[in-house]
Amino acid sequence: MAGHRIYTISIAAVYPLYINKAERKQRTKAEVDEIICWLTGYSQAELEAEVVKNTTLEAFFTNAPRLHPKRIHISGVICGVRIENIEDPLMREIRYLDKLIDELAKGKPMEKILRKDIA
Repeated sequence: MAGHRIYTISIAAVYPLYINKAERKQRTKAEVDEIICWLTGYSQAELEAEVVKNTTLEAFFTNAPRLHPKRIHISGVICGVRIENIEDPLMREIRYLDKLIDELAKGKPMEKILRKDIA
């Protein structure tokens, strides 16, 4: 079965979109980077290297050093679909990131975005 087209999009293509979305709402690139690094386990330098390499989203998430265990607490609707109901694991990881960036743009505090209030 062929993967979804989004899997072949590079992180370099979506990364500036995430930053623009955040900055339009007076949030920062540093916050976007913190979210991505928290979710995936990449360091700042590793994240920047993946962007430069034009790594596909599929490879970016598949090779992520350590997907954060609290990511399973990310819930809600993204692109009209409940994250909890997404069966494809890779699509769910991509949508987790989309949801976190949405939360940032909506003004949610970083502590809540990074699920620091969850034990």
